[in-house]
Amino acid sequence: MSRTEGFQERNERTFAEVCNLGERAARQALEQAGIRPSDIGTLITFHATGLAIPGLDVHLVHALGLPPTVRRIPMTQLACAGGAHALGLAAALVRPGHHVLVAGAEALSTVYQHTDATLPAMIYKMLFGDGGAAAVVSAEPLRQPGLFIEDTWTYLHSDGGRDTVDYYKLRADSTGYHFDSTRDAIKAVSKVLPLLPWRQEDQDERWEPDFAVIHPGSPKILDLVVEAGACSEKALRHSRTSLEEDGNTGGPAVLRILGRTHDDPPPAGAQGLLFGVGPGFCAAAARTHWAGSA
Repeated sequence: MSRTEGFQERNERTFAEVCNLGERAARQALEQAGIRPSDIGTLITFHATGLAIPGLDVHLVHALGLPPTVRRIPMTQLACAGGAHALGLAAALVRPGHHVLVAGAEALSTVYQHTDATLPAMIYKMLFGDGGAAAVVSAEPLRQPGLFIEDTWTYLHSDGGRDTVDYYKLRADSTGYHFDSTRDAIKAVSKVLPLLPWRQEDQDERWEPDFAVIHPGSPKILDLVVEAGACSEKALRHSRTSLEEDGNTGGPAVLRILGRTHDDPPPAGAQGLLFGVGPGFCAAAARTHWAGSA
C-alpha cells in the first residue's frame, strides 16, 4: 500500500473490494440454499469500510439480478456487530415465501495506517483481516441442517449514564480510515454479557448453550465470554479457529463462523448462542438451536 495514496484513491479501492467480496459470498449463499435471486424479498447489507452512495446493496441488486422491488436495508455503521445484528433483523422480517438475503463485507486492511503507531493500533493491524459472508434466512422448512433462530436481542450500552461513543469507533481523515478503541470497550463486554435475557439469574432454569457463534474480536473477548459463563470453551471452537485462520474480519466474521458450523455441525437440537459487539457500544445476540433437515 502506497504511503502517498490519498483518501479518495484508498476509499475507491476499498469499496470495489467490498463489492467483490460481498458479491462472491452472496452468490455462494444463494447457490447453497437453492434459492433463486428472484425469490429474495429483502436484502440486508452491512459494511463499515468503503464509503459510497449508492452502496453495496445497489451493487448486489444489479450484480445478482435481484428483483427491482426487493426491500433494501443497507447498514454501514455497525462494524463488528453487523453480522449478528443483520441476522436478528432478518429473523424479524422473514415470513413464508419471503426470503431474506444477508450479505456483508469488510476490507479492513485499508484501515492500516503507517501513522498509527500506538500499541492498540499495532494490535489491530495483527488482528484484522478482509472478508465477506452471506446467508439466506427463510421461514420455510429447512432443506438441509442449519441454524434456527428462536429469539433475538439488541442492546446499546451506557456506563452509569455516560455515553460510550468513544469506546470503539472508526474515524476518517485526509489519509484514510483509522480504527480507535479503548480499554473500556473490553470492560464493556463483561458488563453486557450478564444482561443476555436467556441467562438471567432469576430464571427457574439456567440456559446453557451447547455451541456458540461468537464474534472473534480478539482472544481476550473470547476469554471474557467464557469467564462470564455465556458458554463453555468447547462451544467456542469455531470462533477460536476463525480468529486464528481468518483474523477479525469485522461484521462478516459471525457469518463466516456460522459457515464453519455448517461444515462441522453440532447434533440436531443442540442449543446455541450467537453474539457480537460493535461501536456505540452495542451488542446483538440470538438464542438458536441446530435444526435437522425436513
